[in-house]
Amino acid sequence: MVCIACIVIPILLWVYKKFLEPYLYPLVSPFVGRIWPKKALQEPSGAKATVDCKGADTSGLASKGPTEISDKKKD
Repeated sequence: MVCIACIVIPILLWVYKKFLEPYLYPLVSPFVGRIWPKKALQEPSGAKATVDCKGADTSGLASKGPTEISDKKKD
């Protein structure tokens, strides 16, 4: 059995995105632009992130040395 909120919330979000957002967004966006200026949302153009991948395995996690995986059962 599914709870009522699990049915109602997706339907309300779909109605908002499909019918209400096209009319509300142009009215709300000037106010949001004043609250969150574009300078705060953008990264500074001079700063670039560098990533050092030495010492990481294929999953991106640091490895402390060779690991051995054995498929044999231990008695």
